[in-house]
Amino acid sequence: MKELKEKILSGKIFIYPTDTVYGLGCDATNKNSVKKIKEIKFRDKDKPLSIIAPSIKWIKENCIIEYNIEDYLPGPYTLILKKKNVNFLNWVSETNTLGIRIPNNDFCDKIRKIRKPFITTSVNLSGENPAVSIKDINIEIIKQVDEVIDNGKLNGKSSTLIINNKEIKR
Repeated sequence: MKELKEKILSGKIFIYPTDTVYGLGCDATNKNSVKKIKEIKFRDKDKPLSIIAPSIKWIKENCIIEYNIEDYLPGPYTLILKKKNVNFLNWVSETNTLGIRIPNNDFCDKIRKIRKPFITTSVNLSGENPAVSIKDINIEIIKQVDEVIDNGKLNGKSSTLIINNKEIKR
């Protein structure tokens, strides 16, 4: 845990397993690392990213909650919630909302223990299928990250979006 915490807090970029697909992530409070993830994915700098929240308490402190989020978290869901402060993590999402996940996954539980929001975006380039195993990941992406955590083959089903307490299939 100590080594993982040091790597996250120093801005390292990770490929890691979630409860759905492999993700690409970093400390969401590190603007430079977040920018690098957007560059790795060739993602429009204005397109929002989602985060793994450190806790339910953290979500309640930073987002407006209008339903029981514990019906969905932890689990294979991304909740789109309004921020209490529109400028909060605005380099992650320039909108007034933030995508929030708490994956049901052992490695993600370790990330959460560091008590920092952590970027979570699928490790594929836009238009490509999400990676369900490390061998599915574009080698050019692997070359640009600091850490690759292999947890074998994942289920491959993208998280379900929850907007205004309604499920949106992707």
